[in-house]
Amino acid sequence: MTFTLLTLSLAANIGLLAQSTLKTTAESSGYTSTSTHADVMAFVKELASATNLVRVETLATSIEGKDIPLLLIADPMPADPKDLESDDRIVVYLQANIHAGEVEGKEASLMLARDLVRDPRPEILDNIVLLICPILNADGNDRISPENRTNQVGPVNGVGVRHNGQFLDMNRDAIKLETPELKGVVTQVFNRYDPAVTVDCHTTNGSYHEEPVTFTWMMNPNGDRNLIHYMRDRMMPEVHEMLLANRNVENIFYGEFIDRLNPDSGWISYASEPRYLVNYIGVRNRLAILNENYVYADFQTRVNGCYQLLWSILEYAAEHRDEIKTLLAESDLRLINRFAGAQATDSFAIEYRGVPTPDPITIKAIEADTIPGVRGYWRYKQSDRKRTVTVPYIADYIPVKNIAVPYAYLIVVPDPEVLENISSHGIAMEILTEDTRLNVEGFRMNELNGASRLYQGHYCNTIKGELTVENRNFPAGTRIVFTSQPLGNLASYLLEPQSDDGLLPWNFFDRYLVPQWGGGFFPYPVYRLMEKADLKTEVIEYKHF
Repeated sequence: MTFTLLTLSLAANIGLLAQSTLKTTAESSGYTSTSTHADVMAFVKELASATNLVRVETLATSIEGKDIPLLLIADPMPADPKDLESDDRIVVYLQANIHAGEVEGKEASLMLARDLVRDPRPEILDNIVLLICPILNADGNDRISPENRTNQVGPVNGVGVRHNGQFLDMNRDAIKLETPELKGVVTQVFNRYDPAVTVDCHTTNGSYHEEPVTFTWMMNPNGDRNLIHYMRDRMMPEVHEMLLANRNVENIFYGEFIDRLNPDSGWISYASEPRYLVNYIGVRNRLAILNENYVYADFQTRVNGCYQLLWSILEYAAEHRDEIKTLLAESDLRLINRFAGAQATDSFAIEYRGVPTPDPITIKAIEADTIPGVRGYWRYKQSDRKRTVTVPYIADYIPVKNIAVPYAYLIVVPDPEVLENISSHGIAMEILTEDTRLNVEGFRMNELNGASRLYQGHYCNTIKGELTVENRNFPAGTRIVFTSQPLGNLASYLLEPQSDDGLLPWNFFDRYLVPQWGGGFFPYPVYRLMEKADLKTEVIEYKHF
């Protein structure tokens, strides 16, 4: 009887929602405006009040005090994220508005949430637990002005700004986690719900072409190559075909012409470091999609294109649920068992480069001209010359220089910011319970240079040096991070001294590197234990400050 009443109540609520006039600000304004934070929160509140299919959590609170909403859409609704460990469904996470001038994902994700609740498609909800953050950058969002992104075609009443309330670009923060919003994504979404597939919605800023929707996949070579190839060869080509054939939306994989004045030069997706969220997710060995909607298409076309892309991704993920679950489980198992023998054969790329994917890409290009700009800077403008080109797509990133992955990292300075960062990423840490003498590799620097210009609040480091073999005593209490864990690749990215995007380049270890007096450098305070060892350790639960 209770189940019957619940079913009737749910049906009644959905019926009320179907009769409602709930619209996004984009829809209600005829695509002349985009939603404020208050508009989004009112939309989310009304949607959640109408159905048991939606639960709203707070992902983070911005520095200006705005709550960042996280919508869960599920049937049945999990009472706790841990319930999903034994659930057949996969989790898909849709994120929008990390750059608050790039707003179509915000509107499209709200529209999708509403329409899925109005018509609870069993082929989706039987296979997916859906998470949506429609407005990650709430502070930047509410700085709406027609003077922002003036190259963008609508909405005419303006959009927000790229940076958050700290004047930081959150899509450069996935490693350092200095923004409350990105830290919330990692701790409240990735660590708790472990989404199998993530979509991060943006707007382009580059080359001219006719297709209104572009997207690509995670590509950092320190992620699982099997997952990268699955996206490149299977999921993304099929989503491309689904979006065109089933939803009549022209689309291409994201990139820019290598030479914007020459479309025959090739097409490149150039941002491969894990500071970018999609690549960070790849290093966590999960599937991630970067959506970039074409800036020169009109606002309604961009919103519709994004909306149709999100549906296509959900449909693919639902249909291939078991395949995706198996791929990710195998990826985790490879890391957990990487030291099942005496020594791992895994390597970590400290240098890499982009090469063409196996298949070229066909683009409906629009040629560019140049016009003089201020201070002698030449700007591009769109011409009326259109031609279709088939060119190499530079989106495979391969190692140029590798080093062996260690069995574990030993951190000899218990710096609270370093430990907080590692723990926030969800990486398991342990401590030695007794003094232990070990043969390890250390890193001795002979050159350390900070950047000449601030970048995201940092004078990022570049170093030169060499690995050294040492026999060293490590006292009880030394923190240790084993690489044979699901986030082992991420641990290497954070802690390797020669990592191109780790904690050393981002200044986390600066105070431990240079003596107050004299020349030279201190040893890097993280050591590499190369061979499997029988260590006396205990797991620690780190308390976040």
